[in-house]
Amino acid sequence: MNAICVSDIHGNDVKYRKLCSYIKENLPKAVFIAGDVLPNYYITDPKEFIDDTLKPLLSELKDELGENFPSIFLITGNDDAAVCCEHFSYLELKGLICFANKTVISKPCYNVLGYPYVPPTPFLLKDWEKYDVSRYLPRDTVSPEDGIRTIEVPANIKKYTTIKDDLEELSGEVADFSKTICLFHSPPVETNLDKIYGNGINGDKEILSIGSYAIRKFIEKYQPLVTIHGHIHESTDISGNWQDRLGRTVCFNAANSGSELGIIEFDIAAPGDAHRILI
Repeated sequence: MNAICVSDIHGNDVKYRKLCSYIKENLPKAVFIAGDVLPNYYITDPKEFIDDTLKPLLSELKDELGENFPSIFLITGNDDAAVCCEHFSYLELKGLICFANKTVISKPCYNVLGYPYVPPTPFLLKDWEKYDVSRYLPRDTVSPEDGIRTIEVPANIKKYTTIKDDLEELSGEVADFSKTICLFHSPPVETNLDKIYGNGINGDKEILSIGSYAIRKFIEKYQPLVTIHGHIHESTDISGNWQDRLGRTVCFNAANSGSELGIIEFDIAAPGDAHRILI
């Protein structure tokens, strides 16, 4: 079954139009969007973008393709305001997307596990940030207990819940990981997918790995068929590779640092043969 994945479009309507054109021409059966779907929360009203851009584009695509309209699985990313989840749920009600945030969706030939949270970042919007495996706070980041939230959560949830605990809970909902596609916003740590340029302790420029330990351990333990990630746009440029393997699992970085839309095409039966195009 042919599928594609993208990530970190950040409300760019040109890229969304490119994506819809590609779907019309190539008719993938499944589309995976790994977060950072909306424009910057502090600049543009994301609800307006959903109503005025995303919903019309997907509605037109569905009307045109009919039974060939693909299953579109979507999660949020750390730049997507949680206040907009109700609007994503509305798109799901209309049959335009499968909203996969922190849930497992079963299809006849495969499962999809979606998880939007990332470890602490330097950014202020904290709707989709959690501690990773403990309450350790990486240098130069802002705690999930601080920052800004568009939907408030209890203080004990901010302080004590971790990505590790969430994933262990979700794992109990998966019957067969060998047929499961995991849609994460954060990449696993110390892979080709999580590299950035940063400053070391002495101020020297160096390559840093800023992915999730919890997500890496989860992949190593359960060995899903495919994992799809975004978040770190520049990692492919730095590492020289948009994919990696952890055991039997094929891992993709669907983000792109350039002005083009990056699309990874893969067959669910043979994900190791995937290829990437920029349009």
